[in-house]
Amino acid sequence: MPEQPDVILFTDGACSGNPGPGGWAAILKHPSTGSVKELSGGEADTTNNRMEMMAAIEGLRSLKSESKIAVRLVSDSQYVIKGLTEWIHGWIANDWRRGKKANAPPVKNVDLWKTLHELASRFDMSYEYVRGHSGHPENEACDRLAVAAIEAYR
Repeated sequence: MPEQPDVILFTDGACSGNPGPGGWAAILKHPSTGSVKELSGGEADTTNNRMEMMAAIEGLRSLKSESKIAVRLVSDSQYVIKGLTEWIHGWIANDWRRGKKANAPPVKNVDLWKTLHELASRFDMSYEYVRGHSGHPENEACDRLAVAAIEAYR
């Protein structure tokens, strides 16, 4: 993990029902400038895992750097963290399937995994897992934004 990343990306997703209406949120902090940017959005019919992924996708999409900057992704989603750090290499080797056999089931949310992998490859990524609803200030703020984003779809 870089000592001081260029950007810290905090993310969270939420769903009312699973599936159901969902929201995502991202907070980007730039330690060197102190600037903070908040993003949020949602979908009418989705899952919690998809919203967790959309938070990371939209946060990374918002970074408009020409150079390979260091980004620390901070999430309470083991699905996102382990997906990007452990599982994705096997999925790619198995042509986005959850096993080596040709008839193995496809990876769930493959559309978002492909997008997230492509975006993450643009940056010098590090990852930090935080327990959800444990008082982590930015995680709690992302949770509030994600839950609020659901209201547009009720």
